[in-house]
Amino acid sequence: MSKKNLQPAASPLIQARNIVKFFVSNGNRVDVLDGVDLEIHAGDSVAIVGASGVGKSTLLHILGTLERPDAGSLLWQGTDVFALNDEQLAAFRNRRIGFVFQFHHLLPEFDALENVMLPALIARLPRAKAQERAEELLVQVGLQDRQHHRIGALSGGEQQRVAVARALVMAPDVLLADEPTGNLDPRSGRQVHDLLAHLNQEKGLTTVVVTHNLELAALLSYQITIRDGKVFRLPNDQR
Repeated sequence: MSKKNLQPAASPLIQARNIVKFFVSNGNRVDVLDGVDLEIHAGDSVAIVGASGVGKSTLLHILGTLERPDAGSLLWQGTDVFALNDEQLAAFRNRRIGFVFQFHHLLPEFDALENVMLPALIARLPRAKAQERAEELLVQVGLQDRQHHRIGALSGGEQQRVAVARALVMAPDVLLADEPTGNLDPRSGRQVHDLLAHLNQEKGLTTVVVTHNLELAALLSYQITIRDGKVFRLPNDQR
């Protein structure tokens, strides 16, 4: 192959460089992340797996700018996002990152549609536009007939699908999910599995999921784990 036919590798969407995060317990320093290097490209789907307490959620929170590292840098398309001030970082997070948590953190006094609209309203989108986006997303997650139900009237699986729709209302670059099926029954869990896989495979949404669920992890492109504060990509035969 001639050199002129070689295409340069795409730049990573997210690049973590030498990320360090530690906590102090009883006067002792505990290193959770110890010089983590990680690249995630647009369209990737990544499962972060491993034992409890190794730093999976901490890494996800740093990738999502919810926590600042004690050292290192986090580049989004080449920009060091932790160089932003808190107000700028909050605006960046709202527009570029969607979050789904094990506990959905939906507001029970609002119905499904209002919960999905909320990030768009916070971003000061016109209410009509926020509602249009929210209605479209509730159709995509199969809840078009439940949009005016209060959260307490929805099943656990339906609530989590509302949370996914809320995470997508600002059309983020990346969806980050922390144990999204941890509190669901097997049937509801599979529905959320399939939804996350569809968003990545059919919509091209970059997805990073912390999970203990091996069935969900197997649906994603590749798996990484954390050992001794470092990130390791698992070989295919361990998937």
